Amino acid sequence: MSLGTTSSQQASSVSDEEDKPIQSVCVQWERNGSKAYSSMFKLCGLQFLLFIHSAMCQNLEDLHITGPLKDIDFFIPEGEGVRFIYQFTSEPPAVSFRATGEKDGIIDIVPKTGILYLNGSLDWETKAEHRLQVESLDEKGNVVKGPYTVTIFVEDINDNPPEFDQIKYTGVVRQNSRPGKPFMYVHATDRDNPTTPHAKLMYSILHHFPNPYSEMLFQIDNVTGAISPSRAGSFYLDPQKQDTFTLVVTVKDMAGMTSNAFTSSADVIITVKESLWKAPPTIRIQENSTQVHPVNISQVHSNEPDVIYDLFEKEKLPRFPFSIDQNGVIYVTEPLDREKKDTYTFFAITKDKEGELADKPLQIHVIVEDINDNPPVCQQALTVIEVQENEGGGSNIGTLFATDMDEEDTLNSRVQFKIASQDPDVPASNLFFIQQDTGIMQLTSRSLNKRIASNYSLKVLVTDAVFQTICDVQIHVIDINDQIPIFEKSDYHNVTVAESLPVGTVILEIQATDGDEPDTGSSYIIYQVKEGDPNNTFIIETDSETNRGFVKINKALDFEAAPVYNLVISATNPEPLVPDVQYNSSSLTLFKVFVTNVDEPPVFHKTLYKAEVSEDSPVNSVVMAVEAYDPEGDTVRYSLEGDVRKWLRIDSTTGQIYTASTLDREQQEIYTVEVVASELNNAAQKSKTTFILHLRDVNDNPPRLAMDYPPFFCYPLSGGERTLIQATDDDEQRYFSTLTFSLVDGMNTQNNWEISKVNATHAYLSPKHVNFEEKVYNVPVIINDNGRPPLERKVDLAVHICKCSSEKSCFIEVQRDHSWPSVGKAVGILIGVLLIIGFIIGAVFFHMKHKQKNEKKSHQKDVKDKSELNRLA
Repeated sequence: MSLGTTSSQQASSVSDEEDKPIQSVCVQWERNGSKAYSSMFKLCGLQFLLFIHSAMCQNLEDLHITGPLKDIDFFIPEGEGVRFIYQFTSEPPAVSFRATGEKDGIIDIVPKTGILYLNGSLDWETKAEHRLQVESLDEKGNVVKGPYTVTIFVEDINDNPPEFDQIKYTGVVRQNSRPGKPFMYVHATDRDNPTTPHAKLMYSILHHFPNPYSEMLFQIDNVTGAISPSRAGSFYLDPQKQDTFTLVVTVKDMAGMTSNAFTSSADVIITVKESLWKAPPTIRIQENSTQVHPVNISQVHSNEPDVIYDLFEKEKLPRFPFSIDQNGVIYVTEPLDREKKDTYTFFAITKDKEGELADKPLQIHVIVEDINDNPPVCQQALTVIEVQENEGGGSNIGTLFATDMDEEDTLNSRVQFKIASQDPDVPASNLFFIQQDTGIMQLTSRSLNKRIASNYSLKVLVTDAVFQTICDVQIHVIDINDQIPIFEKSDYHNVTVAESLPVGTVILEIQATDGDEPDTGSSYIIYQVKEGDPNNTFIIETDSETNRGFVKINKALDFEAAPVYNLVISATNPEPLVPDVQYNSSSLTLFKVFVTNVDEPPVFHKTLYKAEVSEDSPVNSVVMAVEAYDPEGDTVRYSLEGDVRKWLRIDSTTGQIYTASTLDREQQEIYTVEVVASELNNAAQKSKTTFILHLRDVNDNPPRLAMDYPPFFCYPLSGGERTLIQATDDDEQRYFSTLTFSLVDGMNTQNNWEISKVNATHAYLSPKHVNFEEKVYNVPVIINDNGRPPLERKVDLAVHICKCSSEKSCFIEVQRDHSWPSVGKAVGILIGVLLIIGFIIGAVFFHMKHKQKNEKKSHQKDVKDKSELNRLA
């Protein structure tokens, strides 16, 4: 039982018998004073006895917790000084009480009265629990009842400030350390009860010296005391700028949640050191290394201990030739080949035990260094060069090409050339020379003669610093061009062709011969129209095997433009003639082409005609004129096709196009028709072109409402309602970019409604009061556009005042004012009534028929049953 939890009602229930021991003590004290309690006075001193007198005799109502001797628990806060705990009542023959056990000189009992009291303060930190044994005694000192166990539980109060385990802390953090990753801890303890908020501690950073940025570079976990770089610290910490920081760290008990919590502080000295996590310089590895692999090529170091190192490929390779061990050592796992791949880029990463990145990835760059491990390669298995037999000494006759796969522009890939042999070696063994570094081949003298040797085979030695290769070169000595082509005919006379003949048609074959060596540039013949064809209407192609020429039409013929061509055709060689030989008339021939006329359809001057007019153009306005001509000079007539709206007409003679009816841009803004031009004397000969008419807008449409359903207000109105109305305009946007709304000027309308603009196309309609009936109101609204000239429309807006559902929608359409139905409605009502009567008569007839049928069946069954009974009888 706790003193703090017993009510005054319990005190009032204590019997007078229970109070008698206390009253007798008071009386005896007043009569005898120190005589009655001289022993207590000797034990406790005058001050305590004065307290006993005051508490027992003057304020008896405060000691209202009494009861018989029994096992009992008390919960008493520490540090509250001298106080009464409980009074045990005695039962005859008991006349006194005795307490033994863990009294610790603080807890005792008044023997005669049974009052259990404290003569000092309890301390939870010294002892959290006291166990006593209490028993009652008779006059002879014999135990009457007990011993009973009395347990006093000391309740902790927050009477101890937290204490750091060090006066000053020191720590080291690396530049670019991961934000939120602790690099040190501070720790404090509190002597108060750890199971209560009294010892619940919260850490924080009070000061940060220096603090060069707007936010702190360090942060602390308020529960664990772990100190780590903040996000800003991970970015800004740099020992070159500031290598030492002092943090003032505080710790509060009561979880820092109350203003009277105890607070302690400690200094934390932090040294910033350079980041260990740095990318190594570019790694260079010589290709085709013969070392035993894997080979150590570099090492990286994380700022954090116990991390897991790994490599991350930037590009997905079939085989990644690098690895890293758990000390950050990077290895190349196999020999590299620069000719396959000359550079590698990848990343070194670190992860913590949870698999999160511990450091920012480092980019590793590897360059594979070249060694001379590739021989020169001939670009062609056999290099063939043609040389005319009259070629002069020193002439460049061709180039031998060779490559080396080793690194470009280094000595490893430098190749040099040298002629190793010549076959045959006539008329001399050194007829040819090759430039050492370029491979350009030259003649040493003017000494080639096809009659002596028409072909030479050379072996050319191609070398680099280590390797050498033989390349084969074959030189063909070709005949010099000392013969001109000669036509088989000097005049091919006339050819007649129709002007409609397709391009590419062969109209003539011609032939010339050349006495030079066949299949060479000296004997191949090129035919050209030298005169009579300024527009390149014809082209001549040569058969490379027979040197036969084929004259073809290159451009469409036109009798009206050129009815006759007088052509002069030349025959030449691609190789130049020797200086003392010239082309002459034998290499020329004549050819005349007559073009016959073919009736062609008219031709328009344009493939597309466009015009733009205003949609309000008067009927018979000229839109534009089209023009076509007939190649044969026939008269052209014009007509229109596809004029579905009948908006246009065309003058069949002049080609002028007019408006034929009222235009309307809102129906169709871009109007397309076909213009037909046909010959007067042969209507089947006709051509078509497209005419596109663009209609410019005018403001010819007043605004209109654009609403899917009529507006309504829920009955009864409560005030402040409004509904959105929308309008639109069929004209172009520029004419209704701003629409205005207003109400018709009438007393009834102005008193009941008001309208306010929302934007260019919307407005709010609002009732001015709430006294509206449940019906439909026609509100006259005027809508204006801003066209030139401006247009307006008056609309009667049907506004419903109706009872609404919980979803704020009308239950049913409001009944309108009664009026006589129209003839159509009356006929419809009459037909509906007749149909209903017909259905009723039909149903009655069907019911009677069904009843008669059932009665007939029943009668037949009765007859059958009766005959069956007669048969059995």
